[in-house]
Amino acid sequence: MEAGIVIGDGAMGTLLYERGLSLDRCCEELVLTQNDTVRRVHEDYVAAGAQVIETNSFAANRVKLARHGLEHRVVEINRQAAQIASETAKGRDVLVAGSVGPMGILMEEARERNVHVPAIFWEQIGALLEGGADFILLETFSDLDELKLAISAAKTLGNTPLVCSMSFTEDGVTHRGAPMADAFAALRAAGATVVGANCCVGPRALGALFKTKAPPLGGGFYSAYPNAGRPEFLDGRYFYPTTAGYFASRCVELVRCGVRLVGGCCGTRPEHIAALRETLRVAIPQSPSAVSVAREPPPTAPSEAATERRLLGAAPSRPTLLDIIQTRTLIITEFDSPKTLLLDKMMEAARALKEAGTDFLTVADNSLAVLRMNCVTAAHLVEERTGLRSIVHFACRDRNLIGTQSELMGMDALGLNHVLALTGDPSKVGDTPGATSVYDLNSISLLEGIRAMNAGKTFGGRDLKRVTRFVAGCTFNPNVKNLDVQVKRLERKIAAGAQFVMTQPVFDVALVRATCEAVARFNIPVLVGVMPLLNARNTEFLHNEVPGISIPDVVRERMRGKEGDDGAREGVAVARAIAAEVLSRFKGIYLITPLVRYDTTVALSSVIRAGSL
Repeated sequence: MEAGIVIGDGAMGTLLYERGLSLDRCCEELVLTQNDTVRRVHEDYVAAGAQVIETNSFAANRVKLARHGLEHRVVEINRQAAQIASETAKGRDVLVAGSVGPMGILMEEARERNVHVPAIFWEQIGALLEGGADFILLETFSDLDELKLAISAAKTLGNTPLVCSMSFTEDGVTHRGAPMADAFAALRAAGATVVGANCCVGPRALGALFKTKAPPLGGGFYSAYPNAGRPEFLDGRYFYPTTAGYFASRCVELVRCGVRLVGGCCGTRPEHIAALRETLRVAIPQSPSAVSVAREPPPTAPSEAATERRLLGAAPSRPTLLDIIQTRTLIITEFDSPKTLLLDKMMEAARALKEAGTDFLTVADNSLAVLRMNCVTAAHLVEERTGLRSIVHFACRDRNLIGTQSELMGMDALGLNHVLALTGDPSKVGDTPGATSVYDLNSISLLEGIRAMNAGKTFGGRDLKRVTRFVAGCTFNPNVKNLDVQVKRLERKIAAGAQFVMTQPVFDVALVRATCEAVARFNIPVLVGVMPLLNARNTEFLHNEVPGISIPDVVRERMRGKEGDDGAREGVAVARAIAAEVLSRFKGIYLITPLVRYDTTVALSSVIRAGSL
């Protein structure tokens, strides 16, 4: 591996899932019925050009297997996983990585249960080596202490090479708070042969982390296995939007940052590995870039005193968005709550957008399952400090049936009466490994529950003693091949109580027309999403890595090569053309702020309110 770039295989779980095997039970299936399927998956990746294949053993430790009553078969399962991979690699220029993931419980719980953590890893790693693994890949760890114990356990079994890979958020820290540079230094000091990162983020974001957060290498090299973008959940299945060509092209940046073992994690299929092999075949490794770490500004106290809270149960005295859209063009603008405790940027954006003519700020609810400040709290503070009213996104992912109703009752007490009902992106796509999705409800049953509360009842029928006054909306995604399927789902949402509709961003004038025709028969406001692009890189990232977004080739070509101020100007120009088409057919519009660049949506809001599109 020291001689040049080594291509690792993609995510075996992706193909096993597509071939009908449960990811949670793939280890059991491995020894019971599906050896041939696993062997064929290995063959597919080798044929695509993988030089390292991973054993199908990521979750095969005693703690996780106990959930299926298989804790007594840890050695058998791992040994056989390594044997199947070794048989595939035999006689070829291919290495076998023994895949080992985290225990599946937090270290705090392990201590409470008196779990001897090193023994858990020692048992699994020993069986993988016995089965023929060439080295051990400790992957997708988020707790540095747990990974160091796994390294310690492996060291007692000999001098087997250890590739140690952690999962980081887009901010370059694990969900347990360890910065990338500190984690890498600690892992190398603990005896890791290779350190790196995998999962959580796509190739663009991971490349940016290695460029700005990873320390310069004093010998050795990095590993990197990014996801194929963020998955989209449609019709009961996960789909990853990133194309093989885009994935491979973005991985070049990883190589330039010192990565020499490069592959794919969730969503990467054999075609991604084939494209990666061909793209990197001609890549010339360069020296790692210098570290440039941005420092967070110090926290500041709120610049304004909070206004007096509304009386509990006081009736809203202001017109709803349903009233406003009857009298003028309705402008709704999205701006995410912060990933930190600093609210200044959000308040600046809210004031600027209000001055530019925006009627409502819509606040997302940990969209893409990325951890942010609670959207209800952020929306309430925006109204108190700036006077700009809010529409709160409300996802079913993070709250059970009790928490959902409790939060809605609190929102009504605060006077936050506009809500967008969402099922929510699954936790596994976000930046908090180990987080679980609740999904006691989906968007339709949530809408039905809100309608019950508007009639003065809980979801279960208990008397609330007063009615709520929610105006509930729903989402609609026109960026699909079969628009009829989405229209039928929209019909169900409206029947469940949706009073307005907000769509995913649209970048195609023809799609605006098609959307108008598709929803024409519904007698509720439809707010089509318009998002200004920032530059060529942002355009390709949105198209390839963000679920629910599709940017036509003509727009991608228009943005190609444009960066900085030129890119932002061109992005706003594209958005103005889309917005003009939207407002020629609809009475309102939904502006989506890219990242935190509210200057772009301020510009759009201003020209829309002035009627000068």
